[in-house]
Amino acid sequence: MKFIDEATIKVYAGDGGNGVATFRREKYEPMGGPSGGDGGRGGSIYVIADRNINTLVDYRYTRNFRAQRGENGRSAGCYGAQGEDTVLRVPVGTVISDKATGQMLADLAEDGNKALLAKGGKGGLGNIHFKSSTNRAPRQCTKGEPGEEFELYLELKVLADVGLLGMPNAGKSTFIRSVSAAKPKVADYPFTTLQPNLGVVRIDTNRSFVIADIPGLIEGAAEGAGLGHQFLRHLSRTSLLLHLVDIAPLDGETDPVREARAIVEELRKYDEALYNKPRWLVLNKIDMLEGAQEQAEKFVNDLGWEGRYFAVSAINGNGCRELTYAIMEYLENVKQEESNMQAQTTIEKNAGQ
Repeated sequence: MKFIDEATIKVYAGDGGNGVATFRREKYEPMGGPSGGDGGRGGSIYVIADRNINTLVDYRYTRNFRAQRGENGRSAGCYGAQGEDTVLRVPVGTVISDKATGQMLADLAEDGNKALLAKGGKGGLGNIHFKSSTNRAPRQCTKGEPGEEFELYLELKVLADVGLLGMPNAGKSTFIRSVSAAKPKVADYPFTTLQPNLGVVRIDTNRSFVIADIPGLIEGAAEGAGLGHQFLRHLSRTSLLLHLVDIAPLDGETDPVREARAIVEELRKYDEALYNKPRWLVLNKIDMLEGAQEQAEKFVNDLGWEGRYFAVSAINGNGCRELTYAIMEYLENVKQEESNMQAQTTIEKNAGQ
């Protein structure tokens, strides 16, 4: 199935049913008074996150969704039935925003998260609400209110702990195959990855993390060149970015240092928040170098890199195990810090009450 990670849809909540103006006409009560009931409320449109759905392909071709209209009121004081709600199911990680204003309406980050997209219209009033001591036979009634309608933008951001970025053919797909059970396409030409791939890296029985591989970036990606810029959104939820660099390019004219700087610059242009995320440097294909450690240190010095870096060979697994253990330790520390902050916030909140 083709990976679909964005879609535009229109949602129409149901209109409320109309109230009616009727009068009781029963035996022995020919002038029984007003008996018109209210109209039913129109159906609303909800969205729910479902972990069994992987893409937004269902919304690429079916774009209009309508909830049922409320029934009109009836005589004998009977109210109209409420319109049935419409529930849309989307993948976990979907963000929904108003197309016109750009305002985010829902961020469905967990399975079962539910949100209201469009509220059904209120039913109109029947004439039983308008009777009074001075108006014993009211003929007034009101129409139902229209339901809300919106044009919405659906954007899927995959949920991963770690994101891979780098130039085409840097070895990202080979790396994710090496450390997880994911089997993305691997070939000796660029742009073999055309859609995001997720892999679960299992350290031991109870410790694991999810890693995401997106199509490679090229210079000018922030302006729309290549494929990778279309999928950079999938890195926004990650806790750590791994910048893979081909330290032994087959083309002798390729400068790995210049390419590494170009990727960082494209990241900065695309999203400052993404640029500021914790990022580690991973030097790949060290199996093709003599004196790999010295070459790696020279590359880091030439790049002016001051953060953590690892030298690995994704194709034979050298250095990958040490890297995955370091990632697991980092993620556990991040989660512990978040837990401590939440606990401290709770304590301060309780103390202030």
